[in-house]
Amino acid sequence: MTSIIPARTAPSRVRPLPRPSGPGSAARTVPAPLAPRARLLPSLAAVYRAQLSRARVARIPLLFVATFQSVGIMVLMRGVVDGGAEARAVVAGSSVLVVAFVALNLLAQYFGQLRAGGGLDHYATLPVPPAAVVLGAAGAYASFTVPGTVFTAITGSVLFQLPMTHLWILVAVIPLSGAALAGLGAALGLLAPRPELATLLGQLGMSAALLLGVLPADRLPGPVGWARDLLPSTYGVEALARSFDDRPDWGMIGFFLAICAVVGVLSLAVATWAYRRAAVR
Repeated sequence: MTSIIPARTAPSRVRPLPRPSGPGSAARTVPAPLAPRARLLPSLAAVYRAQLSRARVARIPLLFVATFQSVGIMVLMRGVVDGGAEARAVVAGSSVLVVAFVALNLLAQYFGQLRAGGGLDHYATLPVPPAAVVLGAAGAYASFTVPGTVFTAITGSVLFQLPMTHLWILVAVIPLSGAALAGLGAALGLLAPRPELATLLGQLGMSAALLLGVLPADRLPGPVGWARDLLPSTYGVEALARSFDDRPDWGMIGFFLAICAVVGVLSLAVATWAYRRAAVR
């Protein structure tokens, strides 16, 4: 009887064993089935819950800092701006600034430290798609911005005597601006060669959101205004600012939200590519 020697198996597939040779040998060799690949949505939900539980204790104090910072900026601007379009721009920019502080600044620091500390190796061993890791972390960090953004928008409306009838637009502004800024923050943290540089880039991004988002657009010089158009949070600010009008132009608001959504998809795609690039190194 001829002996059967099992063939070596590759990590990604199983080759069938050679058929036994010899008279009277009719045994068949069936390759072992591989484990099913993890789907995106269940993996995304698992990563989101894990990141939310880990960041809950550490990030809540920073959320208070972000909210206090935005409210303080509005109080300072109250002595310079009386009302009108400038007041609407200040309130909208300060509200979205909370999103920028958490989704851009803190997420850039998180992924920079994760890359430097070898945390990406842990995620690389899990059977989850790279997009689930990026989207789950971005969604968890963006979720912390909801209370602070709502509180800042309400406080600013009272401070500048703006109508709060259409503040429900925050339901669209927060996730779309959060996705755009979180994708940018994750990409900065993953592409930075050192965690210190990731922290610096996150701080610069938040400073850009502060200067270009809170200050009225007509007060900015021409080249600075062009840089404002490149900032992802600008379109969320414009949509929120126009909702304070007595008769909002919903066509323009929808246009700005659509741009914000497109930028969010692109920035998250870049962050996913950066995660793949950093995980293989």
